[in-house]
Amino acid sequence: MIKLLKQGTYKLAETKKGQIKLLVLDDKITYAWPNIDIGEILVTTQKDHPLDSVLSQGNYRLYKVIDEPNLVDLVHLELQTSPNTWQGYLLPTGLPTKSDIRNRIIPTKEVISE
Repeated sequence: MIKLLKQGTYKLAETKKGQIKLLVLDDKITYAWPNIDIGEILVTTQKDHPLDSVLSQGNYRLYKVIDEPNLVDLVHLELQTSPNTWQGYLLPTGLPTKSDIRNRIIPTKEVISE
């Protein structure tokens, strides 16, 4: 089963200070996207961050996958990188929340959107 949880627009940018990536969903929810020793994580942030450059922008889709033969049973985030191309990410514990502010994000070749 593949269930679409959410979709909208995203912007991936870098901050002026520290060159930290920021993922902004629907122009209102912002996650810091640092690369740390264990890999990449998303972190809930409430602060406004001055942006230095926009790396990419487009549409996003968030899916929950269960019992699909060719896909991992996790939450999948897909970011559109061009009109017909999507980059997939696995979110083992979903997107960060107010109570669970840090979650891993893992790039994957698995893509649901076409």
